Amino acid sequence: MKLQMRARLSVMMFLEYFIWGAWYVTMATWLSGPLHFTGQQISVAYGTTAIGAIVAPFFVGIIADRFFDTQKLLGLLHLFGGALLFVASMQVSFGIFYTLLLIYCLCYMPTMALTNSLSFRQMSDPREDFGSIRVLGSIGWIIAGLIIGTMRVEATATPMRIAALSSLLMGFYCFTLPKTPPLLGRGQKFTINSIFPREALDLIRERSMLVFVLASFCICIPLQFYYAFTNLYLNQIGVQNAAGKMTGGQMSEMLCMLLIPWFFRRLGVKYMLVAGMSAWVLRYLFFAYGNVGAGMWMLWAGILLHGICYDFFFVTGQIYVDNKANVGIRAAAQGMITFVTYGLGMFVGAWLSGAVVDHYHLSAPVGGATYEWHSIWIFCAIISVVVLVGFFLAFSEKNSNQRALAQETSLDNALQ
Repeated sequence: MKLQMRARLSVMMFLEYFIWGAWYVTMATWLSGPLHFTGQQISVAYGTTAIGAIVAPFFVGIIADRFFDTQKLLGLLHLFGGALLFVASMQVSFGIFYTLLLIYCLCYMPTMALTNSLSFRQMSDPREDFGSIRVLGSIGWIIAGLIIGTMRVEATATPMRIAALSSLLMGFYCFTLPKTPPLLGRGQKFTINSIFPREALDLIRERSMLVFVLASFCICIPLQFYYAFTNLYLNQIGVQNAAGKMTGGQMSEMLCMLLIPWFFRRLGVKYMLVAGMSAWVLRYLFFAYGNVGAGMWMLWAGILLHGICYDFFFVTGQIYVDNKANVGIRAAAQGMITFVTYGLGMFVGAWLSGAVVDHYHLSAPVGGATYEWHSIWIFCAIISVVVLVGFFLAFSEKNSNQRALAQETSLDNALQ
């Protein structure tokens, strides 16, 4: 790949995830503070990304693959989304704010698949080139968090407005990207089977895959607590520059990605997944018992464990699915898992997290805290323990020796 093309795609990835990282992490702190939204309202607002993830595969399959050049569609979605996000940042009524944010997420979530698709189409060897370009997305998220934290504007609408302006910039930039026409003809009939082929759905009939899918769905429920309420929690207990500190999770994620091959070949699929879920339990326990004094190390540990939580479970899961699926349906199988986790799982987690947080609302706030955070994080730890134990007892992978070589090949493919 030419250096110029690499640079153009890297800027695209940086902006794509800078936008999300700018508004998503700190939104709860703003909604809970000046706007006084309830825990249920905050969690439902975060659930808009899950709805976007549910709709995204259908949007891409119906529209993006058939009617529009990818770069033009990306530009339009980001321009429209940027305007929506800016207007949403000026709202004080939950109903109007939620409606605008929902429409925005219906625009934004498909762009993640579209940026990947555009990148693959412009690469001569995606296995060789994609990883080094996609990492700019993680860097974009980290830079956004550091900027927001340094500016000390977490409890204001400023992060959302920064994201809105970045989205407008991204929209104009997309029109400069290489022409990437749709792959499918306009005359081709759309069916649900074109997104989730029956062969991909048939994978769930095997017990090990069914257990994995159920565990993936369930573990995403406490994950929504982390995404929606960690920044609010850290700010309420007095952590300075919480948004900046939370970028440690993405930094550890990048480091753990490098360690996966070493651990994978020694632990195998089952125990990599178990290690990932065990880290989830530890993270919530650290949050439950941590504080800004002698327990600050626990808060840091809970943040830094995000790398193990995410990479050891989700990346290993992607490798497992890649190994189980036939070559022709691997993309569809990965899409199905994303639909179940970041779509359905996070949607259920959004509703449950709001109900739990409101249940532990303090009638008489203690210090700056308006919620009984210890009980909230213990609740998350209990869910994670139940999922962990259930998975450990129910999951078994037969013929592991025969699949070892295939798993290593899948590992190399997934990490490149």
